[in-house]
Amino acid sequence: MLTRRIVITAATVLATLSVPVTSYAEDDPKGDGGIECGLYDCEVEVDVPGQGGGQAGGSGSTGGTGGSGSFDGRDSTDKTVCVYKLADPQPPVGSLDWEGHEPGDGAVYEQTCGWGGVDGDTIVRMVWLAEPPAQETADPAVLAQRAVDSMTLLGPDIASPRAAGKYTVGVPMWMWVNQSATTFGPNTASASAGGVTVTATAKVSKIVWQMGDGASVTCNGPGTPYQASEGMAQSPTCGHVYSKTSAGAKSGKFPVTATSTWTIDWQGGGQAGQLTEIRQTNGQVAIGELQVVR
Repeated sequence: MLTRRIVITAATVLATLSVPVTSYAEDDPKGDGGIECGLYDCEVEVDVPGQGGGQAGGSGSTGGTGGSGSFDGRDSTDKTVCVYKLADPQPPVGSLDWEGHEPGDGAVYEQTCGWGGVDGDTIVRMVWLAEPPAQETADPAVLAQRAVDSMTLLGPDIASPRAAGKYTVGVPMWMWVNQSATTFGPNTASASAGGVTVTATAKVSKIVWQMGDGASVTCNGPGTPYQASEGMAQSPTCGHVYSKTSAGAKSGKFPVTATSTWTIDWQGGGQAGQLTEIRQTNGQVAIGELQVVR
């Protein structure tokens, strides 16, 4: 009689509970066996009668082998944060989660580990420990960046100047942008790990306009929409006056670039801080000469 034992994840077994655990073809020898599961691992034992101990087929492995100092194949240089929670109730006597130990000899914990900083993931498993573990906490700064990465932060949504608009030398130009959560803010997101939650709020603090004629204009806000009643007045918040036409520029238009600085304030885990993101939008504007009618 040949006895085979393999260890698989409990998740694999749970995923197949809707069908028989063991199935045979009509001519297959029937044997005894069983499955013993911990909360996350299962040991499958199959006794097949009438077969000797010779090699059948090639050799293989039920799982990959990770590198030295790694868990589940992850590089030991990854930034790792693990937290533990005592399993309540504790697994029954003989459970695989005891890893060969007896109840009362240490305890079984639910271990949650995160890898790789802001781009990492989280894995949960049951582990036996002889002594209560020293709890680790997630780095709030890492969670803050993860929250920012989950946001959609775009460049300015330019309302004026318009690419199809016609503007004139010496006439004040009013620049402004449309405001939304993704193009101006505020934009808020949170990230959690290891019992720590960090909330970050992003908002555009300034927009730098490169006007294409060599001038740069810094606006500490979205700008003010122009109203016809303003006549030839200059913008009170964000404007520029061209002193030459764009006739000599490529395609007859000046390239305009609006670069926004997103300032992100975050707090959580007893800490607070600030991050910065830069986004850009490109446009163009045609500047003509003032036509005098006589």
